[in-house]
Amino acid sequence: MKRNIFGGTIPALMTPCTTDRQPDFDALVSTGRDLIEAGMSALVYCGSMGDWPLLSDEQRMEGVERLVRARLPVIVGTGAQNTARASALAAHAKACGAKGLMIIPRVLSRGNSAAAQRAHFADILTAAVDLPSVIYNSPYYGYETKADLFFELRSRFPHLIGFKEFGGAASLRYAAEHITSRDAGVTLMVGVDTQVFHGFVNCGAKGAITGIGNVLPKEVLQLVALCEQAAGGDVLARQRAQELEAALAVLSSFDEGVDLVLYFKHLMVLQGHKAYALHFNPSDALSDSQKNYATAQFELFKRWYASWPGRA
Repeated sequence: MKRNIFGGTIPALMTPCTTDRQPDFDALVSTGRDLIEAGMSALVYCGSMGDWPLLSDEQRMEGVERLVRARLPVIVGTGAQNTARASALAAHAKACGAKGLMIIPRVLSRGNSAAAQRAHFADILTAAVDLPSVIYNSPYYGYETKADLFFELRSRFPHLIGFKEFGGAASLRYAAEHITSRDAGVTLMVGVDTQVFHGFVNCGAKGAITGIGNVLPKEVLQLVALCEQAAGGDVLARQRAQELEAALAVLSSFDEGVDLVLYFKHLMVLQGHKAYALHFNPSDALSDSQKNYATAQFELFKRWYASWPGRA
């Protein structure tokens, strides 16, 4: 049976920078390879974590091509200024051998129009027909995809097989109650680091797209594994999963804010990944107090995990 590319734990890759603030594709591939070797199921590029608004289409395509040539399973984000560009990115993803598509809603123009979103999703799904795809639902994009539109699209495009939910607990429950519980062929993915336990245990999620997992792959892989066991009724796994998620809570919360890339790049540097020291815009930087807080929380977690009886 062909493996569902949207199952398991999938880090949303950031785009490292060279010293002249251009994409460092060698470092991108190196990070992706390390994460797959650590046990990640696949990689996402370019979602919000990849800074897609700051890259040209050509740069994004090169990053995808480099990951594919390295034989890394990559899911491609379609965020774009307009539907035509998003569709071109989707067609490129399919043509070069990507394994999946993460479809981001229409932004900037008519973003709150259901008719406009229907056409936007349909054009992208047509451009990459048969490439396994998920819709990326997020309140930050200004549009909430509901069950009626999702299933209207799925009836036309059976390769729409999943729903990534970046909203909070209530949004995940809606997706579970009205989308994935209606059709067993649809996969729910937890899209925000703070909702992994709730997503897997209470909502039946089968995959997680993670930011903090770039920094702490071992620990996040363990969290997801514990949540999967807890979803099956394992009492000790449930306890351990809740303990680990609580300890990760502050670091995971960076995924919910506008400075998520800045925080996670800072944490990557603390872990020794020097290619993540810079951002594309020189003015994009954490304040000294933000850095100090993130560093203190990171060190606190590492001390806790080192003495935690449940560590892997």
